[in-house]
Order: sequence, then structure tokens, then C-alpha cells
Amino acid sequence: MFKSLALLFTLLSSAAAVNVLLTNDDSWASANIRATYTALKAEGHNVLLVGPAVQQSGKGGTFVLPTTDITAPGGEFGTIPVGAPFFGQDSQNPDLFYFNGTPAATVVFGIDIVAPMHFGSSPIDLVVSGPNEGQNNGPFLYTLSGTIGAAYTAVERGIPAIAFSAGNSTHRSFTTNTNKKSDPANLAAKVVADLVRALSDKVNVTQELLLPLGVGLTVNIPTFGPGSNCTAPPFTFTRMTGGAVVNQVTIDPASGFPVSHDLEAVGINANINGIRNDPGETLTSAGCKTAVSVFSIDYDAPAHIARHIQKRLRRHIRADHLP
Repeated sequence: MFKSLALLFTLLSSAAAVNVLLTNDDSWASANIRATYTALKAEGHNVLLVGPAVQQSGKGGTFVLPTTDITAPGGEFGTIPVGAPFFGQDSQNPDLFYFNGTPAATVVFGIDIVAPMHFGSSPIDLVVSGPNEGQNNGPFLYTLSGTIGAAYTAVERGIPAIAFSAGNSTHRSFTTNTNKKSDPANLAAKVVADLVRALSDKVNVTQELLLPLGVGLTVNIPTFGPGSNCTAPPFTFTRMTGGAVVNQVTIDPASGFPVSHDLEAVGINANINGIRNDPGETLTSAGCKTAVSVFSIDYDAPAHIARHIQKRLRRHIRADHLP
């Protein structure tokens, strides 16, 4: 049974303002991240944007720091000239920074280098990554997505984080935003602002974290906006497994080269940790619902499963703690 968050997430205007580090993998100049910056600022949050200098989609948690300044062809959408420093600040808005690294490296640079300059001694309360240009459903894309990679890297550093991925996948510059509520970038930004407001509602961030240590959220927003009947997708609790897909390779008979296809495999849909009654995020976000899944960066198998395997192998692997 689907569980709407509408009753649970009463979006009150009294929600606390928080320090937000905003990042993504589609570059600092994408329409989605700039619209999200505007929406979060309008909510009263203190927002620092540190995004990759260029498109870094599909990098997962790969950590690559720059070894040169900006090379040809320059920053995404012509926003940074060739030869500019490997990181820099927008000339008109001091809240906006670029960094010439992968998403995981970018968020860490934001945490360690830029945030102390921006927030001073105040901590980062929340990392928001995205909204990505395209959904990132299921455990397979969890490992591949740069958007999610930046989020789980922040969680590993002890900072609450949410990865947002939007169904509208067009790679757009912020300069193309129509400034209408119906613009897909603005619709996605509203979803982000609504969830951040719900998460921070009645939470004193000086006394408690917005999310438990080692835990984050991954949110998949459906395709909506012009050409779609979906304009206000309600939040729904989901799990990563359930309808999730992984790649399968076949040989194309015409070209003779390998091609990949989606495969709803049993392994990727093994429900080990998720709440079994929650629907899968893949099927949920295919309709007009925003899927909200809770993830943990503790990749160990649950104790009852691990213990069973350890006992089977204890004759061959030393484990002093086993009876």
C-alpha cells in the first residue's frame, strides 16, 4: 500500500533555516541547480553552491582532484574561460562556486575548503545534490550516479545529505530558465525546497542532525511539466529494490557489437534491508509520484545473514568471537 507523505510532511512556513551545501554532477551552470539555489534561498536558508565546472554525469563516487586549470573547451555552457583557475567564484553572486573535479571530489572540496570561508565556524547542516537531469532509480544507478555519489560521500563525512534526481533529462543552461512556475527546473526546485522544509521542520540543528549518522535520502522525481499531466507529484516512501533494473549485454545482429539492455534481475531486487511494504522507487517514480528512499552507507550485510555465513566458513577463516 502506497504511503503518501502528504500527512507526514506538513510543510510549515516556520521550518528552521539551515546551512545548505548545494552540489550536483551536471555542472554549476545547469538550470536545475540554479533554480534550486533560488528556491532554497527564498525559503530563508543559507545556501552555498559548489558544483563541477563541467558535466560530470555517471562518475558515481569516483574521487578525482584537478591537476590543471580549466582546459579547452572551458566551463559548461561557456561559463568559465579556458585557463581560468581550477576553482572560482561567480563574479556577480558570492554564493556560487565551481570546482574542476568529479562530484565526490567537488563536494569534499566544498566541505573542507569553501564552506569554512562561507559559513565560518557554523557547520553544514545539509548537503543537497541535484536535481539530476534524469532519474537514478535502484541500487545499480546508486553506484553509478554522480549525483548520488556526492550525497553518499557527504554522508560518509558525517553530514546529512539528500540526492535529488528529476525525470526531465534535458541538459540545460540556467540561462534557458523561462522563470515560469511551469518550467521543469523550477518544478524540480520546488520539490527540493518542500522536502528540505519538511526535514528541517521543528529541528534545532544546533542540537541534533537532520538525519541519523550514516544515513541519507535519495529522491526520484517523475517527469513533469510541459507535455505532462504531472505538475505536483506527491512524496511517497519507497525502497531502492522492487522493479529495479541492471544492465544485460547482447550482441546486436546488425552491427555485431555488444549492446546493453535493462534487466529486472533477482539479485538487484533482493529485499534485504528495505521496508518490505514500501513500493520500489523505480515503479513509483514512473508515475506521478516522487519516490523518497532512505539509504545507509553501512554496506555490511545484516548481522543475522553475516553470522550464518561466518559459521559456515569458521573452519577455514579465523574468527575468535564465534562460539
